[in-house]
Amino acid sequence: MSKFESLTGRVFEVAGNVGDSLKKSVPDRAMKWVETGAALGAVKAGSRVAGTFVRRNPAVFVAAAAGAGLLYYLVRRHQKKQALSQPIEGKATRIEARKAAARARTVRKSSHGDETDQSGV
Repeated sequence: MSKFESLTGRVFEVAGNVGDSLKKSVPDRAMKWVETGAALGAVKAGSRVAGTFVRRNPAVFVAAAAGAGLLYYLVRRHQKKQALSQPIEGKATRIEARKAAARARTVRKSSHGDETDQSGV
């Protein structure tokens, strides 16, 4: 192991110790502010990169925006369809209408022994 490798290992160890002690000594509210600042910095850097990308590739941006709009429209349409088919108050169910099966005509035997149609026709 060379002196350079041992030196870098020691630097990482000291940096880790400093970070841990700083975390313990700083109140929770201050750490939240630091995390918020880091998040805002990331958003700012991301927006800068996105702005550069849009300036260089406007057609890709327009296509992505149109695709996102189409997806939003399709999702909303699907949700509305689902809402219409939901039961009212959570208890009712939809019953589809269908034709009843044809009934056979009744044939009665008369007192004379012959069969007559009693359907009235």
